Amino acid sequence: MTQPESTLPYLLAADAVLMLHALFTAFVVFGLVLILVGKALRWAWVLNPWFRLAHLLSIGVVMVQSWFGVICPLTTLEMALRARAGDAVYTGLFLAHWIEQILYYRAPPWAFAVAYTLFAAAVVGSWYWVRPRPFRMIASRMSQP
Repeated sequence: MTQPESTLPYLLAADAVLMLHALFTAFVVFGLVLILVGKALRWAWVLNPWFRLAHLLSIGVVMVQSWFGVICPLTTLEMALRARAGDAVYTGLFLAHWIEQILYYRAPPWAFAVAYTLFAAAVVGSWYWVRPRPFRMIASRMSQP
């Protein structure tokens, strides 16, 4: 069944939000993996303090949202777009369907809060085990001719 043309932009926007959500999740999860692997392989880029700060803040936001029972704004936006399009069942792209199946795993909210908190603790621990370069080193390099 084909959606009316007026709903297509909402479906495309919902799929785009879902993809952004998947990329954000991949950044959080694989960011830690890359930091740990990067230590073993001596990759200098995993010591970049801006990358590390963005990674830490990303999982921090997710963790705090789970503590307070706040639904992710990306989830809220995607569902609003799908509802606006009248999309109650899987009608999107194949890839979008499977990303959604992985992202929206069913479990009680407390399980996610515990998982996110443990993961955030691992990210904080990585700051001590794989120390990022200080921010001042970057500033001093930028001021050199």
